[in-house]
Amino acid sequence: MAYLNYNGSWSWEVISNYNNIELIIMAFVTILLAILWYKITTLSSSSPSFPPGPRSLPIVGYLPFLGPELHKQFTTMTKSYGPIFKFDVGKKVHIVISTLDLVKEVVRDEDETFANTKITVAGSIITYGGQDIGFSNNTYWRNLRKIFVHEVLSNKNLEACSCFRRDEVRKTINNVFTKIGTKVDIGEIAFTTVYNVITSMVGGNASNNGAKDVKRMAELKVLASKIFELFGKPNVSDFFPSLAWFDIQGIERESNQQHKKLDRFFTRMIEERTESKFKKFDNKGVGHDQQGVNKKDFLEVLIELTEQKQINVTQMKGLMLNIMIGGTETVTTLVEWAMTEIIENHKVMKKVQEELAQVVGVDNIVEESHLGRLEYLDATIKETFRLHPIAPFLNPRSPNKDCIIGGYTIPKGCTVFLNTWGIHRDPRYWDNPLEFNPDRFLTREDKTYKFDLNGNNLKFLPFGSGRRVCPGIPLADKMNKYILASLLHSFNWSLPKGEKYDISEKLSITLKKQKPLIVVPSQKLPNVSLYI
Repeated sequence: MAYLNYNGSWSWEVISNYNNIELIIMAFVTILLAILWYKITTLSSSSPSFPPGPRSLPIVGYLPFLGPELHKQFTTMTKSYGPIFKFDVGKKVHIVISTLDLVKEVVRDEDETFANTKITVAGSIITYGGQDIGFSNNTYWRNLRKIFVHEVLSNKNLEACSCFRRDEVRKTINNVFTKIGTKVDIGEIAFTTVYNVITSMVGGNASNNGAKDVKRMAELKVLASKIFELFGKPNVSDFFPSLAWFDIQGIERESNQQHKKLDRFFTRMIEERTESKFKKFDNKGVGHDQQGVNKKDFLEVLIELTEQKQINVTQMKGLMLNIMIGGTETVTTLVEWAMTEIIENHKVMKKVQEELAQVVGVDNIVEESHLGRLEYLDATIKETFRLHPIAPFLNPRSPNKDCIIGGYTIPKGCTVFLNTWGIHRDPRYWDNPLEFNPDRFLTREDKTYKFDLNGNNLKFLPFGSGRRVCPGIPLADKMNKYILASLLHSFNWSLPKGEKYDISEKLSITLKKQKPLIVVPSQKLPNVSLYI
């Protein structure tokens, strides 16, 4: 090894300090390092790139170009950027996926990677820091889902609460009967029915508290409306975490206010149920099995689980949030959309009512035992979910590590939208996709999977698919069918004179009608006693 000595001449004396073995080792290490460097640079240069997408502005990214109808905008953007594309908002990366093959990679092939959902500032506050099923991470989610499915919404518990559903639906029919010939709001009717059913199932007592119950129902309705508005409102703090401290739009402040109101609502329910825990139900047999033993309502089950340390009080309230807010919103929205389409499509209404007359009979009322035989009504509900998915992007996912989807790199922690609205209207998967046609669910099925509500057929994802599929499907399915069957069997329906058909939408976290459905009922059954 050479160096420059003091008199300016080169000297090779240093090389004599190394023997031949040491020189060989040094050469070998140098070659290894060169090979390693080559492989690293080669791999990095050939690694999959991010998905394509629109150009973004400095700092704000694509935020100024996002409109209020994201479901339509994202579907349109696929024509320019393909079935998977990326856009940035601030430093946050968002990915939109709009084809079956790519959705399959997320909910089947990489389901574990995408097990976590993306939580916003509003979502974190309202859900007690993600202590509910919808936003909890994979660590807590497994236990909460297990409890929700096996302890709260088990078939046994749902069957035990059938009397509550029957009583409240009958009250609804009686209430509508008193308003025959006048204008009624279908959304109000559906919400009242679902609220009373769920309150009874959760608290073990039917809606018989008069003014107190009416006040609470109104309180929950306002809370639900504001919460879903906050969930769906774009928040600068979510896109620019460094600005979160300023709470520029006031969403954090408003979320805290609504959370306090919601927490007080749940706390009152828990305290009242705890006080009456050992009281017997009324002498009509409500809440008893055939041997007269008290059956546990949902809240009593949850209270016992907290006593057993299986969940804490915060998680119990998170589950109550899923049942009472999520349950009422989903069913109310579906019933309103279904009635909108049925009233507009007279042939569909006729088929539904003919099936009801055959299965139920014109001298009888709808019972839950009839629901399994109402195939055309079931198809009508599925067609409603297809054309008007309640959650057009489901619950946005967030990968827990970098992964490859569709040949593109999906970075850890980004937000992934599954564009079910676009898939449900894609002509590659559906004939005449903009037509409301329930028959498609009677005559067509995939080679492998039928079109159920559980997301087994990825062409139809009303409640998601994979491990994050909505666990409340059994209750929602019963309520949707029972309410719609009863309303359509007992009454004929029409729009008020001069009113026009309207399907304008508004998007928050759910896709609702822009304007409420106002209709006029008329008596259909010949026996008046069936309405009382």
